[in-house]
Amino acid sequence: MDTREILQKVQNKEISIEEAESFFRREPFEEMGYAKLDTHRKLRSGFAEVIYCSGKSDEHLLHIFGKLYEEDGEVFGTRATKEQYELVHAQYKEAVYDPISRILKIEKQKEHIGKIAVCTAGTADIPVAEEAAQTAEYFGSQVERIYDVGVSGLHRLLSRLDVIQSANCIVAVAGMEGALASVLGGLVDKPVIAVPTSVGYGASMHGLSALLTMINSCANGVAVVNIDNGYGAGYTATQINRLACHAKQIDTDEDKENGR
Repeated sequence: MDTREILQKVQNKEISIEEAESFFRREPFEEMGYAKLDTHRKLRSGFAEVIYCSGKSDEHLLHIFGKLYEEDGEVFGTRATKEQYELVHAQYKEAVYDPISRILKIEKQKEHIGKIAVCTAGTADIPVAEEAAQTAEYFGSQVERIYDVGVSGLHRLLSRLDVIQSANCIVAVAGMEGALASVLGGLVDKPVIAVPTSVGYGASMHGLSALLTMINSCANGVAVVNIDNGYGAGYTATQINRLACHAKQIDTDEDKENGR
């Protein structure tokens, strides 16, 4: 629970002042011996801690998953295997798994605000794009998926340009030569987050070619995350989307005050 939830529960007499005081006296992390869970991360940054599932032992994954679920009523894990899902699902029936993005989560119902456009060059880029899209959705953003609009058939991209231009932020996911981000950067007035993927033939060097293309983009407003880092792109896109929605709300409030 975050600070607002705690105070709301006190106001509604759902918990006592003593229980609320106990919550605020807790350490900003929970010592687990092998890990230190950052239970106050959501209070500081607006985003709860996420589990990177790959490489974790079964015991550690189950314990961490359970603690985060207990703390916030929902939990989000990336790069999970089907076997890890089955392990978690045996204990937490609410857990769901997407084999494309490899996301393992229990999620509350929530409002999705603003708009983020997640675009891919090809269908082989969808696993990374889905990691970005589902991360953004988990953190409360509305996402528009626009897949398979790479530069080898530019008319496909142009046919969806109105939707892309209406978004507060664009995530461009591409392997091969990674040109999609530069094209989008020249067509929109919003930030573009470029995500190189490890898709391509030998000379693509497992995504290094796309990464270098994106870093050297001649288009303005293009920022680049690491190869296959869909999670990082979705997180950053959500931060931008939240800022845009906040700014629009301020403008709306000012218009009401001024009678416009």
